[in-house]
Amino acid sequence: MSELDLENFERALVIVAHPDDAEFGSAGTVAGWTGRGIRVDYVICTDGAQGSADPAVPASQLKGIREKEQLEAARVLGVSEVTFLGHPDGSLVADLGLRRDLTRQIRRYRPDLVVCQNAVRHYGNLGGNHPDHLAAGQAAIEAVYPFARNPYAFPELLQEGLEPHVVREVLITGTPDPDHFVDVTATLERKLEALRCHRSQHRQDPAERVTARLAEAGRAHGFEYAESFRRVSSW
Repeated sequence: MSELDLENFERALVIVAHPDDAEFGSAGTVAGWTGRGIRVDYVICTDGAQGSADPAVPASQLKGIREKEQLEAARVLGVSEVTFLGHPDGSLVADLGLRRDLTRQIRRYRPDLVVCQNAVRHYGNLGGNHPDHLAAGQAAIEAVYPFARNPYAFPELLQEGLEPHVVREVLITGTPDPDHFVDVTATLERKLEALRCHRSQHRQDPAERVTARLAEAGRAHGFEYAESFRRVSSW
């Protein structure tokens, strides 16, 4: 079976650990997709209640703040729907429960392609090794294969009317060995606008460091700015 044609598909699902992870990893790509009429949905695994640039904000308030920021960012990018799973921030584990949660969402949204986070610890970028990111990435990959497609996995989902679904490809963010680069020069400003929606996370505008990273990723591939992924066929 051939690879998914990334210029002609209908649905993508972005699965990440925290509010703002999707914007850092793939917002330029997402903006390009939605601009072409592709439906994109988000699944956010944790409540984000341990992340703030202002430690004076009570954790009890932070969950609501971060959900509101994520919904605002999603609107900027044209994302259709955001599902918050609400697992406690800082405690995400790729266990049976999280696999079931993500299998449910894959069967509900029925994407052609899933974007998720890197699941393998590496030391080229310590910030890319947040344990919640690793857990979200691992559980997402496991939900894609084998659980979402297996009618015998989580039979309770069949009782919810959620039939098995085969995701054709996965794009993984934050990998040390990317092999797929997306030109986001035309959507850079929308990415930055979406990132700025996450006001609780920034002591200063993230534009300078984000554009520098995207410029470095694009330089070797003839793009002014690029987002990078590991592309994996799941057929």
